[in-house]
Amino acid sequence: MPPGPSQGHLDTLRFRQVLGRFATGVVAITAVEPVSGEPCGLAANSFTSVSLDPPLVAFCVAHTSTSWPKVRGAKVVTVNVLAEHQRSVCAQLAARGGDKFAGLEWTGSPGGNPVLDGSLAWIDCSVEAEHPAGDHMIVVARVLQLDTHADGGPLVFFRGGYGGFVEPA
Repeated sequence: MPPGPSQGHLDTLRFRQVLGRFATGVVAITAVEPVSGEPCGLAANSFTSVSLDPPLVAFCVAHTSTSWPKVRGAKVVTVNVLAEHQRSVCAQLAARGGDKFAGLEWTGSPGGNPVLDGSLAWIDCSVEAEHPAGDHMIVVARVLQLDTHADGGPLVFFRGGYGGFVEPA
């Protein structure tokens, strides 16, 4: 019988393999850094709706993220729902350091943050709470405004790779 949570250490590779079988969408969380006035952002595949009343969403960021403190400094953050053709955008925003917005086209949301060209939707939010959770922070944010942006299929993360979604006929 495999060890239970109280019987021993859970193997992190096995944890990733099993949880990797749960497909997730991918989002980019963007803002304009108040100090520099420059766009900043990060990619995340841990995004979910939380509540309709009040309208809340949540996402997770690693404690080691150097981008989250820049994004968090803004009064409003914007969640961009990435489309399947935005794999390179995801990789660029997930990379450490450098100009994450080099070559990216975007327009401003009502909150003033980057809405990436080709994103399926955008959601302007204000951070309500941050909860430490292991090696990540769970961020709960209140939805202020939102809209659809472009058509297409979603960028999906599954078993360590990216792909799309084929709608049934």
